[in-house]
Amino acid sequence: MDIVVITTAKKRDTAEWFDDAMKMSLRQKLTVDSWNNINKYTMTKAFFIFDEQRIVGSGAWVDAYWAIAKNNPWILLSATPADVWMDLMPVFVAHGFYKHKSDFVSQHVIYNPFVHYPSIKRYADEWKLEQFRDQIYVEMTDLRHTVRHDIIHKMPYSVEEERMLHQDRWNFYEDLPVGDAGELMRLMRKSVNSHPARYEKCKELAETHDRIIIFYNHNYELEILRGLAELTDFEVAEWNGHKHQAVPRSERWVYLVQFTAGAEGWNCTTTNHTVVYSLPYSYRVLEQAKGRTDRINTPFSDLYYHIFKSDSIFDKGIDRSLRKKKNFQAGAFGKKIWEKGEKPQFTRLN
Repeated sequence: MDIVVITTAKKRDTAEWFDDAMKMSLRQKLTVDSWNNINKYTMTKAFFIFDEQRIVGSGAWVDAYWAIAKNNPWILLSATPADVWMDLMPVFVAHGFYKHKSDFVSQHVIYNPFVHYPSIKRYADEWKLEQFRDQIYVEMTDLRHTVRHDIIHKMPYSVEEERMLHQDRWNFYEDLPVGDAGELMRLMRKSVNSHPARYEKCKELAETHDRIIIFYNHNYELEILRGLAELTDFEVAEWNGHKHQAVPRSERWVYLVQFTAGAEGWNCTTTNHTVVYSLPYSYRVLEQAKGRTDRINTPFSDLYYHIFKSDSIFDKGIDRSLRKKKNFQAGAFGKKIWEKGEKPQFTRLN
């Protein structure tokens, strides 16, 4: 059969799958495309390989995956297949264990009745879910020679700015009241992640280790980090929604990678130092980002991950979720913080 590979845009553009196919002397027709184009293949007859699996929750990608899986042989590839049972729901439905999402939810999901948003309290009959998981998982073990070292850098933050946002509900960036919980979360995060100490620490790490990868979340962080181009004899490259530059090959470089765009689908074996400039909401995304340097063919035995954290309300909330291997629910956390504080004060602060 023809083979269709659905993978990340970066892997598609770098033609990694075509290189592997040549090594294997593959005779079948090989098509490689990104997850963004999965809907193009719902009527295609082929053997499908879903690489860097993105089949989680619901939506257009899941619907297209179900349409493809119904009429074609397929496999999913992932180093981090699922954090919770709900992540495996689409795969269980594709295997015919459940008719649809509602069937899965009615049998296994118990929601927390004391909140105003859908929050899963626990799962029923997990023994059944474990049996289904064991039927479909094929573990591909490898002998790793690497050791991961998480180095926590405690970052300062502006207590005064946090007070103005959290207690006074004042948007000091625009000199206006904070409108709602969502805006409060965005501003609190911006205040924490824009602190000058984070940039200075990045400069220090770059000058100490010569080649570093820096993962960030937001455009305002990228604007700050672009200042690293001022370092003498350093090359600065980017991978994000706008720029798709390759990992530099010079002796001294900084590679700026946005979590959503580049947490998976590429490898780097020329450095063993990665910086987490700001914490992502997802434990899975953080693990994927760490995996960019944790490769079988890396010459390094020790891999160092410099993680920036602060004692701010926002960072503590994310950190608690990540340590429990859960995703941070920004909306729920924002509502909780919003309800605890004062309502917006429509008076100008001195």
